[in-house]
Amino acid sequence: MQNRNCVPCLLGLEGPISDELKRLDLTGIAAENGRVYFDGDERAIAAANICLRIGERVLIEVGRFSAVTFDQLFESVKALPWENYLPKDAAFPVKGYCLNSTLMSVPDCQKIIKKAIVERLKQKYHVSWFEESGPIHQIQFCVMKDNVSVCIDTSGDGLHKRGYRPAHNAAPLKETMAAAMVTFSRYRGREDFGDPFCGSGTIPIEAALIARNIAPGLHRSFSAEQWREADKGVWQEVREEARSREFHGNYHIFGSDIDPAAIRIAKENAERAGVADIVQFDVADAMQFSRKTENGILVTNPPYGERIMEKQEAESLYRGFGKAWAATENWKLYLLSSHTEFERTFGRQADKKRKLYNGMIKCDLFMYFK
Repeated sequence: MQNRNCVPCLLGLEGPISDELKRLDLTGIAAENGRVYFDGDERAIAAANICLRIGERVLIEVGRFSAVTFDQLFESVKALPWENYLPKDAAFPVKGYCLNSTLMSVPDCQKIIKKAIVERLKQKYHVSWFEESGPIHQIQFCVMKDNVSVCIDTSGDGLHKRGYRPAHNAAPLKETMAAAMVTFSRYRGREDFGDPFCGSGTIPIEAALIARNIAPGLHRSFSAEQWREADKGVWQEVREEARSREFHGNYHIFGSDIDPAAIRIAKENAERAGVADIVQFDVADAMQFSRKTENGILVTNPPYGERIMEKQEAESLYRGFGKAWAATENWKLYLLSSHTEFERTFGRQADKKRKLYNGMIKCDLFMYFK
């Protein structure tokens, strides 16, 4: 069955996700603030779940409409063809959020949407009670500026949960954001690549997955695979196709951090991700950075002075790293920070900047070229 599907994402990442979907030969791609749409059947949904590096999850949009009263919400949800998506024994919990809308009570919207779906299915299945003993079909709703979108989540755990990082250090960067930063740097495996503030190793590991073209969802499962109506053969074929597109070459990728415990965790994560053979992790002080390269890219996420370090400590760190980087040759730098005075303390205006959100923290990706 052809569906209208949706990939929610952090603001600022709609463009690279659209590019990812195009590379998967998917159609009907359209970007809005915080989400990217595409058309497709189960194969398309499987490909998006298994291969997307930057999106947060993959949803099937069952319907979209405007509502300013609870009666409108109920009748509009009830009018949707839920029987095409939910089998009689489906478990279908409801969750979502409301922003800048007349309907702002999330618990009330949850109850009304749930009741409307139940009433629809009662009529279609000719039953008065649903045990919900089958696989979970998580319902997600969004009410924004009085426009409602009602979806079914096909992913389960967020797509950032690749499976390689059960352990991490403080204030970790999501895998999806790390992949986005590497993507913005245009790294494809040809240059030297490094992260001098690597923490638990997420950025170098995502760079290695990109260099080898390893699909990030290859070794995990997704909610839609557990649905009774799922075609297991389709999901297996998509995984096999993804494996056939992997690269094998010589890569120069490193991560370093001043914290030995973080480096131990980074090495363990790289082992689980299957890239320990091409990523080197070392204990090192970023303020002493002096690696040589003919063509290199640094992508990094140093402390912001919000959770791990105090603001003045962060400024001292930026100042020291700025001097170290300025003394090097041939290293392009892509650095994510929320610090409003970063460029001043780093010692140089960025050649280019891009606004991104690291979770709820508004940041800039500062880009320096050499």
